[in-house]
Amino acid sequence: MKTIKLDIKNKKGHNLQAYLELPANENPSHFAIFAHCFSCNSNFNAVKNISRSLSNHGFGVLRFDFTGLGKSEGEFAESHFSANVEDLIAVNTFLSENYKSPVLLVGHSLGGAAVIVAAAKLENIKAVATIGAPATVNHVTHLFSHAIEDVKEKGEVEVKIGGRPFKINEDFVNDFSKTDLPKITKDLRKPILVMHAPFDNVVGIENAHEIYHNAMHPKSFISLDDADHLLSNKIDSIYVGNLIGTWADKYFPAEENNILSTKGEQLVAHLNVLEDNFTTSIQTKKHSFLADEPASIGGDDFAPSPYDFLSASLAACTGMTLKMYAARKNWDLQEVFTYITYSRKNSADLGIAIEKPTLFNHFSKKLKLIGNLDDAQRKRLTEIASKCPVHKTLQSEILIDTELI
Repeated sequence: MKTIKLDIKNKKGHNLQAYLELPANENPSHFAIFAHCFSCNSNFNAVKNISRSLSNHGFGVLRFDFTGLGKSEGEFAESHFSANVEDLIAVNTFLSENYKSPVLLVGHSLGGAAVIVAAAKLENIKAVATIGAPATVNHVTHLFSHAIEDVKEKGEVEVKIGGRPFKINEDFVNDFSKTDLPKITKDLRKPILVMHAPFDNVVGIENAHEIYHNAMHPKSFISLDDADHLLSNKIDSIYVGNLIGTWADKYFPAEENNILSTKGEQLVAHLNVLEDNFTTSIQTKKHSFLADEPASIGGDDFAPSPYDFLSASLAACTGMTLKMYAARKNWDLQEVFTYITYSRKNSADLGIAIEKPTLFNHFSKKLKLIGNLDDAQRKRLTEIASKCPVHKTLQSEILIDTELI
């Protein structure tokens, strides 16, 4: 995937720092905006993981820092709820004018409440996904409730939220009671996905129940099992991103993509060395998927390894070849199980008598054929399994040309 750094001016003229995540082919079918949690920022790990997972479903995802947070300009006291919604609208306008109007809003925690309100104001937004969102906007005030009386008395005070100091004032506090989120949710009338962890100890699961109850169909709920509120486990945030992408496929079918940076080629793989460890995005003309390395060699094990894909190619091609052959012969082949193991084996272990011991690339292929087949048919299908195109390719002399572009 590719990440583009952007600066977007909001209603007050402050620059909002933003990042646009693009799919591997750099040609998104649709655009989405991600709104981060209260007092977080766009570089929060969960935000990046969800955005990048969603980009694998063909979305361009813009994540940004709300006013006064991360590297966006302004003071935190200006980052009250109404300002968050205004920032979302400003980002929506920027995307619409410079790329393409977004169709999906995704929000985490208070950002989830903000995307519901923003979606109600923006005609181009066709669907909303919330993660650990509160059912009412003033839910967040418990984080600084101990300072509310001081704010009334002094006008501005410093509070600690999540262990970090922030200055808040009376306008900041009062703004959280101005929005009737339950009514807005009920009137939204757009597809909504509500995602929440049942043991979330920051925003309780009853909030998800209320949002879901208030929303009109089509609406969906997904439990995040044992995830915490901040989705601090990388596996949880990637899971969330993938689920949103799958859910969104129903409403935003992927458009046919043309690979931009490698025109005429069949496939492109992209690895962000600085941020993604070994996790690699792969894009064909119509499909996106990931490759990774196992944890035993330093990977995150989020996807099959390159050799897993090589073995998978051999297994898939074998089954397809047997299906075509059996159909041509009108044989009763009903199912094919192809088991593959790749390894490096010594010539002596393979029973190959050569003067100098040599390591060979070795594939073990085992077949299980289901159907009303006699012994002769099974024997012939076993022979045909060695004639599939990928099998023959792996046994042939292979030439690979590499050039720098």
